[in-house]
Amino acid sequence: MMEFETAFDLFLGKREYDRVENALFLMARAAFAAGWTAAGGAAPPDPKIIEFLPELRREIGTGRTQNTEG
Repeated sequence: MMEFETAFDLFLGKREYDRVENALFLMARAAFAAGWTAAGGAAPPDPKIIEFLPELRREIGTGRTQNTEG
């Protein structure tokens, strides 16, 4: 049987974990934002899910990426 830490590391590396982590983050942010606005704070901007650097965005758009390793 696989060790707990090894199995947990494998789980953390999966796409399913990323989806769950993102959902939990968005729920925590929404709950905090609700409390923030209820306390009289200004409504926060919508979170940006992902923002590429302009150079990377262009490379992704053209299907080219630059290898930065030696």
